[in-house]
Amino acid sequence: MCNHYQNHPEALPTWREFIGVDPTLWPPPFSETRIDVWPRRMGEVVRTAADGRRAAEHMAWGVPLTLPGKRPGTTVTKYVTNVRNLKSPFWASMLRNPARRCLVPFSRFAEPKLGPDGKGTKDEHWFRVADREVAAFAGLWRPSAVGDAYAFLTCAPNPLVAPLHPKAMPVILAEEDYATWLDGDAEAAAALAVPFPSQLMVVE
Repeated sequence: MCNHYQNHPEALPTWREFIGVDPTLWPPPFSETRIDVWPRRMGEVVRTAADGRRAAEHMAWGVPLTLPGKRPGTTVTKYVTNVRNLKSPFWASMLRNPARRCLVPFSRFAEPKLGPDGKGTKDEHWFRVADREVAAFAGLWRPSAVGDAYAFLTCAPNPLVAPLHPKAMPVILAEEDYATWLDGDAEAAAALAVPFPSQLMVVE
C-alpha cells in the first residue's frame, strides 16, 4: 500500500483550473520547503465546503480507527492511510456523504521495491501521471480526536504498477471525474474506484 507520496509546491498552481480554488492560497501549515508526505503528517486536500465552494485545507494523513485489543477491555488505535473495502460500515458512511469526500493532490507516489524474500525494502519505485505536474487521489476524511484526518482509496494495480507492486495502487481520478467524486451520489463515486490507465502513467 502507498505510505509515501510527494507534492511539489511550485507545481500546485498548475492544478488551479481543475479544482476551482487557488492552491497558492492554501492556509498554513503549507510550506514551500515540504515535499514528502508521510502517514500521520499533514497533507493538502480539497473538499466541498458547506457553502458549496471548494475549500483547500490541511489534514493529517491517517484516519484513526479504534479496534478491540488482544486483552479483554482494551483497545488499540490504528491510523488508516489506504482504503480498500468500501463496503465496511466505517468507510461506507463516509462515502455516502459527499461532504466527507476529498481530493488529495500529489506529484508522484511511491511503492517499496521488493527484496529477494518478497518483502518491501527501503528503496522505492516512483509513479506519476504523465503530462501532469499534479494529479489527485480519491480521498475520504472525517473529524477525529487528533483533528481532521484523511485516507485515500486503493484498488487493483494496473499493468504498469502490478509487476512492481502487485497488491494494490491508489485510486487516481481523471480531472473530469473530480466533480462526481466530490458531489455525486455514492454509487457514482464508488464506480470511480478503478485502476488508472497505465498508458497515462510513468514509473521512475
